[in-house]
Amino acid sequence: MMSAKPFKMLVINITLILAVGNLGVHASWDEWWTYDGISGPKYWGVLNPLWKLCSIGKRQSPIDIDPDKLLYDPFLRNLHIDVDKVSGIIENTGQSLVFRVDKDSKYVLNITDGPLTYRYQFQEFYIHYGTDNNLGSEHKIQGYSFPAEIQLYGYNTDLYSNMSEAQMKSQGIVGVSLMVQIGETPNPEFRIVTNEFGKLLYKGSYRPIKNLSIRQMLPDIKYYMTYEGSTTHPGCWETTVWIVLNKPIYITRSEMHQLRRLSQGSFEHPKAPLGNNSRPTQDLRERTVRTNINFAQRSEADPQGKTCKVNMHKNMYYKANDWTSDSLFHS
Repeated sequence: MMSAKPFKMLVINITLILAVGNLGVHASWDEWWTYDGISGPKYWGVLNPLWKLCSIGKRQSPIDIDPDKLLYDPFLRNLHIDVDKVSGIIENTGQSLVFRVDKDSKYVLNITDGPLTYRYQFQEFYIHYGTDNNLGSEHKIQGYSFPAEIQLYGYNTDLYSNMSEAQMKSQGIVGVSLMVQIGETPNPEFRIVTNEFGKLLYKGSYRPIKNLSIRQMLPDIKYYMTYEGSTTHPGCWETTVWIVLNKPIYITRSEMHQLRRLSQGSFEHPKAPLGNNSRPTQDLRERTVRTNINFAQRSEADPQGKTCKVNMHKNMYYKANDWTSDSLFHS
């Protein structure tokens, strides 16, 4: 007699096959995976054998960062991101909002230094967000989720020829995580992106983005946390050096409202909202999360913790170690 677990997996596989079959001959796993149900994160490793790391991987992302366990590394360098502007296409893929650099772009945007040994070329960014302000980001800080998270991805050009090759090879990918917070003052450079939200309502819709400065879109990148992980979308390749910036970018309530209007489906079949497109946090296991923030030095300079008053507005930093605060940021 078949045991309960294999029988359950058999049922799931048959259901998946039937469901994909109903999509027609043009369906592919890359189009069909989602963030919920039988095509959601729990089953990514079942959907496609090439994605098995999503189920059995030991260095998966995202993670919930515990500030009390951060390791200060004095040898971490300042992160460098080129100031050159890039052009590309932003698309509603039905899973996320994704910007990809034009393949024939004459400008190359490099990400170097920080914890990186090699040079990485920026290729794309993903926007993960929630349908309300209490969830959205994939990475969390002490259980806290931000309304959204932007993830920049680049590939190792010193060792590999393209993203497809690099994502499956050691040290192949860099992921730069940028938390998004609600604020009154929008980011002028990011507004180039948010202005297109109203034209990206349905799966497959896309818009050109011209002359976008990724560096100007970012806040101060001096301080960060870093760890070894994976891509947070299939196939969960464990080849990613993650850099989590310790300052957020701001988006207005109006811009966030426009983002939350986006749908997973087509105009004819809009399905559910595109939001809540975040993979659950994964077990850190034996990995270490390093930082270039010297908390001991900050504590000595501010023994009263006065600069740690949390108001969730400007110039915010993550709480960590014995740096006195009852929340995640201080200003």
